[in-house]
Amino acid sequence: MARVRQERAEITRQAILDGAAIAFDHAGFGGTSLSDVVKHAGVTKGALYFHFPSKQALARTLVDEQFQVSADVPAIEDPGLQTVIDLTHRMASGLRTNVRIRAGIRLVIEFGSFTDPDPSPYNAWIETCRSCLTPAQERGDVVPSVDVHDLSTFLVGSFTGIQVTSHVRTGREDLHARVVDLWTYLLPGIVPADRLALFDPEGSPECRAALDLPTAPPLPLP
Repeated sequence: MARVRQERAEITRQAILDGAAIAFDHAGFGGTSLSDVVKHAGVTKGALYFHFPSKQALARTLVDEQFQVSADVPAIEDPGLQTVIDLTHRMASGLRTNVRIRAGIRLVIEFGSFTDPDPSPYNAWIETCRSCLTPAQERGDVVPSVDVHDLSTFLVGSFTGIQVTSHVRTGREDLHARVVDLWTYLLPGIVPADRLALFDPEGSPECRAALDLPTAPPLPLP
């Protein structure tokens, strides 16, 4: 009986998070009320307060979920540059297909513009990139003159700007193509020429298969 109650409680909790994600994705933090969450979740306010004491707690949980995109990185035996490329495509796919990821990213960006912004989500993404790029540089896949922390910071900022621009211009329909552009133009500046062919800006074959991504057409020659 206790297990049944726990399972029902978890189902309710996930329904609340789904409802909150829909509301936050549509109207942002300031434009969302707990009544909106209850409406989208199909639960009572009492059930909501049982699991989450405030709108802020709901938002923080959705923001924290963004780290799950990189959760498998520690389990990868030899993370490297292609790992980071694939992570950007995985995040792009999540933004296009998963409302909880979209809501979490919107909240991260909104919280970053508050009077007392929280840098921890960005710092966590930067550290994930750095943990992959450091061994890549040690293997000779990234030129020695590159500061991998600065590169990681640049990548997180660039991806953030790319996804916002894609959202405004095309509803993120072109997001994967824009991520390919990012890596196509960046890789020649950070990878030794004799190793450049080892890395695919479109994502590894395994990544493309997992995300059901088409192969982007090559950039036109100048």
